[in-house]
Amino acid sequence: MTRRVAIVTGGASGIGGAIARRLAADGAAVAIFDLDGGAARAAAAALEAVGGTARGYTVDVTDRAAVDAGVEQTRGDLGRPTVLVNSAGMTPPPTPFLDTTFELWRRTISVNLDGTFHCCQSVLPEMVAEGWGRIVNISSSSMHSGVPRLSSYVTSKSGVVGLTKVLALEFGPRGITVNTIPPGFIDTPMLRASEKEGLMKTEEQIARTPVGRIGQPEDIAAACAFLIREEAGYITGQVIGVNGGRNT
Repeated sequence: MTRRVAIVTGGASGIGGAIARRLAADGAAVAIFDLDGGAARAAAAALEAVGGTARGYTVDVTDRAAVDAGVEQTRGDLGRPTVLVNSAGMTPPPTPFLDTTFELWRRTISVNLDGTFHCCQSVLPEMVAEGWGRIVNISSSSMHSGVPRLSSYVTSKSGVVGLTKVLALEFGPRGITVNTIPPGFIDTPMLRASEKEGLMKTEEQIARTPVGRIGQPEDIAAACAFLIREEAGYITGQVIGVNGGRNT
């Protein structure tokens, strides 16, 4: 990864934060895009404090102009980005389908699916110019079987999988691979918030996981780092589940 420039959206915390740390440790220069610009800059500073190269930018992935500006800043500060990890996302409050407002539906789609569209379309020309690129889209294991009361979330993440497959076919001849990782039961701030609200119980979820533990953001980061390596150049259009065996 030395001399590669990677953009990680939602990279200030959670799964995105773990991916940013792993890619920096592997030698990439990392641009952290996050809605919370202060958190993005703090995360970048922490990476630089341990010898990495990183910058943090305030970017709302639903805003195409902001995405394009972030890509331009990245190019100017770090160099041409040839790695993109779309990790920014939101989980809406569980809502029965008949009570789901179109506003909630559109907001979820806008962040999870439209945001992935904007970032891919903005960064891909950089990869085409380089003749090499890696995109990893973080989807969700919920697309395997659905989740009651999360219609907008499951739909948006399923769309990410479909977009991944199309881009893999279109850009494979250009030296660019596109894959998706649907995380399973992962210990993130979002998950802990759901637990606090009584929406789930960690012990019950661990009991349903064949490997017998909760996943860590670093588990996702490890899979992501592999897909970005030169050795993974023959892997594209794939759904790489990291879920402890919950979905096979």
